[in-house]
Amino acid sequence: MNVEFRNWLFITTGTLAIGSLTAISEGFISKSIDSFLPPSNKVNVFSRPRTIEFFSSKGEIIQKRGPVTREKMTSGAMPQIVKDAFISAEDRRFYKHEGVDFWSISRALMANINEKSLVEGGSTITQQLARIIFLNQDRTITRKLKEIALAFKLERNLTKEEIIEQYLNNVYLGSSAYGISDAAWVYFQKDPSELTLEEAALIAGLAPAPSLYSPLVNTNLALKRRDIVLKKMRLENFISDSELLTALSSPLNLKPAAPKFIKSKAPFFTSYVEQKLPHLLSKEQMEIGGLKIYTSIILDWQSKAREITKTQSPDNAEGAIVSIEPSTGLIRVLIGGKNYNKNQFNRATQALRSPGSTFKVFPYSAAISEGYKPEDILFDTPRCWYGYCPKNFGNKYFGEISLVNSFSNSLNTIAVDLLSKVGFKKVISIANRLGVGNERKLGHYYPLAIGAYEETVLNMTAAYAGITNRGVYHKPSPIKEIRGPDNKVIWSQRANNNKGTRALDVDVADTMNWMLKKVVSEGSGFAASMEGREVAGKTGTSEGARDLWFIGSVPQLTTGIWFGKDDNEEIKGSSGDAALAWKKFMKGIDKDLLLSDFPERPSSP
Repeated sequence: MNVEFRNWLFITTGTLAIGSLTAISEGFISKSIDSFLPPSNKVNVFSRPRTIEFFSSKGEIIQKRGPVTREKMTSGAMPQIVKDAFISAEDRRFYKHEGVDFWSISRALMANINEKSLVEGGSTITQQLARIIFLNQDRTITRKLKEIALAFKLERNLTKEEIIEQYLNNVYLGSSAYGISDAAWVYFQKDPSELTLEEAALIAGLAPAPSLYSPLVNTNLALKRRDIVLKKMRLENFISDSELLTALSSPLNLKPAAPKFIKSKAPFFTSYVEQKLPHLLSKEQMEIGGLKIYTSIILDWQSKAREITKTQSPDNAEGAIVSIEPSTGLIRVLIGGKNYNKNQFNRATQALRSPGSTFKVFPYSAAISEGYKPEDILFDTPRCWYGYCPKNFGNKYFGEISLVNSFSNSLNTIAVDLLSKVGFKKVISIANRLGVGNERKLGHYYPLAIGAYEETVLNMTAAYAGITNRGVYHKPSPIKEIRGPDNKVIWSQRANNNKGTRALDVDVADTMNWMLKKVVSEGSGFAASMEGREVAGKTGTSEGARDLWFIGSVPQLTTGIWFGKDDNEEIKGSSGDAALAWKKFMKGIDKDLLLSDFPERPSSP
């Protein structure tokens, strides 16, 4: 082996060894650095802090709150013209670099030195994506180094198409628009696929300073930015000369719109849900965002109930409607007033109103629990209890009357008589077990028997739902399930409130339901009767007709309707108006409910 050959062999072997060692070292260093960085797949489930999405029971979007991307383009659907516009504007060497473009950084540095100000940035689209997903906007050396390391990692783990699509789905583009789909809608009321060349260029020009360049804020500056992007697109041969000239001469055909889903389809309901969240989630879970709230509401029913509130309230009164599924406690409808935009006060959950005769279910339930039977005869006549002298409606008295008929006719004297006989403790205990009088305590006074007390529509409806559910009470819940940013369940109504609590014995509840059916078929609630359906319910009117109620049930659903005025003025109407409104609402959703009957009345409760 001659000397020349040995030298050639040594150099070749050494070169291969050094190259292999370098490659191994680079791979080792990359893996070591990557181990300290967050996983790349976080871009697929990214959510900004304090973002919440609300869904109906059928999975429909009710509202999206916070700095959330309201609509995203699916993989492979991003229009080429949009990608070309953003690449020209933000990162023309996007397909050539590996996450960081040192040539662009050098060019930007020289430009900034020449202008003696920050006129150009050197961040690539990959770096910007890393900043959006993993970092903040702090201008520090540490943050910049992290951004560079993350950009390299993203390039190693994602394709260029995945990077550009994720960037375009998440970049902030002004006017509460996060991502290209939001921006296309906010500025032009279009889908991204419908954007023209000049519209795509205008949106791409917003990225460096969305609030400053927004055409809704500064039209002239937005036009200048659009034209710069168009010229860059021509330099990159993305468009032709004729396309450039046509686009440059095009006016701003803006058609502004609010971001989709920014307004709730059920505002009284979602505001109530938001009030509940801090009781179910930790402060950290609330702050991290990415929450998906799967609620109990049925949007179609909610829409019908809203219309009933607007069209059926007597004497221009306000109204509230609550529907609860007795077997679960899930709130299917919650209307807190006629117009949320004018007045956000929730009359279903916040207003304390006198329940009138709807409260009578509690003394009657207590009497049945103590052994009274529906056929037992009581004596209806004007009487006083320690100075309190209740009067029946129209000063009408029946003399001897059965318990069930006194209930159907909603006699005040009999209700007070029963309270005096079974005792306050028994009546209040039953009310409390059915969710009434726990927040605002019930007092030991005889007018209590006929509703001289204030309670919310939600709590009164939930109490009736407990009776409908054969005595098992479920605390009303507006939420079925909550999922975190990783889509894992972090709270479930089924796990936390599935069994309910026994408030009444089954026989007592079945007897009460039978008597409530009599109220509708033969008594004061006749306006709510429905042909072919069993309805159990009770009317209620407070003193001076300031509150008009009807709470009625079919076996699968309990709905409470209240009409009244916020200033507590008397209403020209009666509880029959509430019963009729209940019937109209139920007819609107009748097709969604199977025909079902209440259990038979027990022979001896």
